[in-house]
Amino acid sequence: MSRTQWWRRAVFYQVYVWSFADADGDGIGDLPGVRSRLPYLRDLGVDAVWLNPFYPSPQADNGYDVADHRDVDPRFGTIADADALIRDAHALGLRIVIDLVPNHTSDEHPWFRAALADGPGSAARRRYLFRDGRGPAGDQPPNNWTSNFGGRAWTRAPDGQWYLHLFAPEQPDLDWTSDEVRAEFHSILRFWLDRGVDGFRIDVAHGLAKDPQMPDLGEHLTRPGAAHPHWDVDEVHDVYRGWRRVLDDYPGDRMFVGEIVVQSVQRLALYLRPDELHTAFNFALLKAPWDATALRTAIDDSIGALETVGAPPTWVLSNHDEVRHVTRYGGGPLGVRRARAAALMMLALPGGAYLYQGDELGLPEVEDLPDRVRRDPVFYRTGGAERGRDGCRVPLPWSGSAPSLGFGPGHESWLPQPSDWKSLTVERQTADPGSTLNLHRAALSLRHQIPALATASLTWLPAPEGVLAFRRGPAFRCVVNLNNTPVRVDPAELLLASDPYATADTVPGESAAWYMIGW
Repeated sequence: MSRTQWWRRAVFYQVYVWSFADADGDGIGDLPGVRSRLPYLRDLGVDAVWLNPFYPSPQADNGYDVADHRDVDPRFGTIADADALIRDAHALGLRIVIDLVPNHTSDEHPWFRAALADGPGSAARRRYLFRDGRGPAGDQPPNNWTSNFGGRAWTRAPDGQWYLHLFAPEQPDLDWTSDEVRAEFHSILRFWLDRGVDGFRIDVAHGLAKDPQMPDLGEHLTRPGAAHPHWDVDEVHDVYRGWRRVLDDYPGDRMFVGEIVVQSVQRLALYLRPDELHTAFNFALLKAPWDATALRTAIDDSIGALETVGAPPTWVLSNHDEVRHVTRYGGGPLGVRRARAAALMMLALPGGAYLYQGDELGLPEVEDLPDRVRRDPVFYRTGGAERGRDGCRVPLPWSGSAPSLGFGPGHESWLPQPSDWKSLTVERQTADPGSTLNLHRAALSLRHQIPALATASLTWLPAPEGVLAFRRGPAFRCVVNLNNTPVRVDPAELLLASDPYATADTVPGESAAWYMIGW
């Protein structure tokens, strides 16, 4: 792949560090474990590795409550381990993207400790969003905003003021009108860029700016033309213009990808203007049901909106916050069939793509975790009404049949793996030519070999109801049959199929196939 804007068509592999590979046997994944498995990722055929947070943290939200943005949590290793990981990845031709969490810090961050100690009106407190309460005694929160994790979005400090946390109370929101906050994150960017990282995934990229009036949510949204008071507020764009100037000081086509949840792809495109972020983590395909019309709409809307700003689309089917798509698509053998088909569809689309660890193994959501092992604050803040995200974070099965399934040298893993995952290990699937792992390896290899998959635009082809068919360039064709019965297609050379019974002119139900004319 050319170095020039490599991120436009790269395949990124998301590593959830807690659950990828455990080198020291404590049941928790770590950076040496990731480093040991880099050859696996190279052989899989991905271009870049995105690491979820590995910074020092009390782990109230599995690392998204950061106490120090310039170090490594001892659970995961040392800063020397991070340097070695970056160095080894580059030697293997892999790029490294790390998670950045700018909306909030941990409540154990030195800044927040100082904010509590120094009190109202202090410079330390102005780094966060403290407000006086409502009511005669100030004992009511400043407004009715609620946390994404359940409950209200305000917690009262011992001195009586309240602080905002759009997530857990242990994750106080920063005040991005503060010049000190902005300067600090420019420094954090440079710290990691100097160490060689190739890019940053920005957590909650749509959430940094807040309406300074902080109106009650219902009242605000009923006003004609009103925008949301704490999501996708226009002032957020000035933050990213500043970040882009920092990144552009560095060689090697470093990049940003934002986690951006907005109301329309048109709003999404605003973040990807030429002087802001390079790409966005696109949820349109992930959120679409297994339906031909819905999937085509997600694809068309994404490509069309981003063309207006010259940005490439990205595609993703699962991540660490969402139910795994094998389960979303029906679970069991049906879910696996659909997930295999969806993988071929996604990897044939123009732009970049993201694989979440275990996608390549066809892992399902683990839906029967005991309550006692759950860690997700969503589960606890909703009193168990929402099961949370632990089910998609269960450690990977690598080999063997004994507990931990090769995840680490010990017999424990921080979340228990289902016993039937022994049939889904990397070891077992590598030996099976028809496995989901080998399907991904073949697809990623062809994606690199076929020039049209790097450069050509997408053109839809006529297809029966319930079928998606498109071409890239004059010769490559992808057919996705979302029906449960086979469909006939114009004869062509079959390159790859998610179902072993596909032929040059037939695509079985719930499957996808890649064809080439004149290959």
